[in-house]
Amino acid sequence: MPVLESEFMSDVQREAEAARRQSQPPVAPKKSGIEILRRAGTEDLCRIARQLAALLHAGMPLVPALSALVEQLECPADANAGTLSLRKKPLAEAIKEVRDDVNEGISLAEAMGTHPGVFSPLFVSMVSAGESSGALEEVLARVADILEKRVQLVSKVKAAITYPTVMALVATGVVVFLISYVVPGITRLFTEMKQELPWPTRLLISISSFTQAYIAVLIGLLCAGVVGIAALWKSREGQTWVDRTVLKLPLFGPLLLRLELARLTRTLGALMKSGLPVIAAMEITQRVIQNSTIADAMQAIRESVHKGDNIAGAMKTTGMFPPVVCHLIATGQMSGNIEDGLIGIAEMYDTEVEASVRTLTALLEPVILLAMGGIVTFIVLAILLPIFEINQAL
Repeated sequence: MPVLESEFMSDVQREAEAARRQSQPPVAPKKSGIEILRRAGTEDLCRIARQLAALLHAGMPLVPALSALVEQLECPADANAGTLSLRKKPLAEAIKEVRDDVNEGISLAEAMGTHPGVFSPLFVSMVSAGESSGALEEVLARVADILEKRVQLVSKVKAAITYPTVMALVATGVVVFLISYVVPGITRLFTEMKQELPWPTRLLISISSFTQAYIAVLIGLLCAGVVGIAALWKSREGQTWVDRTVLKLPLFGPLLLRLELARLTRTLGALMKSGLPVIAAMEITQRVIQNSTIADAMQAIRESVHKGDNIAGAMKTTGMFPPVVCHLIATGQMSGNIEDGLIGIAEMYDTEVEASVRTLTALLEPVILLAMGGIVTFIVLAILLPIFEINQAL
């Protein structure tokens, strides 16, 4: 009887809390100037969630735990610099306002929701689910795990692609420098001799002359292209076209698709595991997805599920998701454990992304080296061939 009575009282308290929240007017978002200039990154949110979960696990009440977070963030980044770093200042100010709002009776999720530039919709929604279920500490630890996985995966992809990208940029800079400044001084000697030159030398002279004459135009076209791509990306139609085209690229398209599928399934599984209804979890997941084509597919899935279809069937209808994903989700639905199935799919794609990145890096490095070697070999041959012919004539 005492157990049933305590459960009944907790249900009554939850209903009263829900009624209290509905009776309160919505809290307007707060955006300070610093918040607009610099938004919180995934690593910052991961650290905040992990530290707040640890403080709550230690038995500290919520408001003192938030005060401890503010104190931690306000520690100087450098022991010799007595000022708060620019990186931590907007976070400290936002959490200080969140603490004050919670102290006045607003829920943690509602207080965080007033700072959309700091706390993502995923973060706020999972905190709300944790408060509703009474498992805020557990949910915060789960949020930290999700964000940590995302940071690790993106870091691995960036680290693997950085080296080939730097190689390509350096190779391009070396070739442009040779053609623009080194080659003209050498080939001028050949043109002054008024001797018929081999075709590689003539081609090199033409490329060098063109580069020298139109280098300003080429730089202007490059800048205009960058501005045009940025403007195209900002428009809804342009972003949709870019996202659709990126997914069709060889090598890179499947890699980006796996990245988005890992983010989608992990987010959806974590939200559903935290107690959110499937429709609400899909709506939040749709906002987390960065590719608009996959986000549109997610919206179509949400609408189909809202009409009564199952998730696996709705995913299969879009044609965007691989068959293995649909089958795994269908199996999870049949067993009643779809949340763990979604997280298992995310783990599977994490492994595939890491393997794909290693393969892509292994392919790009020799290709860049061969291209660089071929261009340098062509330049050297174009310079040496006339010298050989002069020596033979003498």
